[in-house]
Amino acid sequence: MAVKIRLRRMGAKKAPFYRIVVADSRFPRDGRSIEEIGYYDPTKEPSVVKVDADKAKEWISKGAQPTEIVKTLLKKEGVL
Repeated sequence: MAVKIRLRRMGAKKAPFYRIVVADSRFPRDGRSIEEIGYYDPTKEPSVVKVDADKAKEWISKGAQPTEIVKTLLKKEGVL
C-alpha cells in the first residue's frame, strides 16, 4: 500500500480550505483517508498552517511520502 500525505479540499466554491491527511495513493483526492494530521487555510492573510508534528514525523518514518505542496508546508512549519 503506497501511503501519501496530501491535501484534501474542503470549503465552498472559490473559498478553499484544505485538510492535511494521510491516505492511500489509490484513493480519490477528497475520498477516504487514514488519518487527519492538520489543516491549511490559504484564504487568510498570512495563510494559516496547523500540523501535528508528532503524527507527521511518525507517518514519514513509516514510509508515507508527502506531496510537493505538503512537503513545502511541512518545511515551513519546521517538521522536515
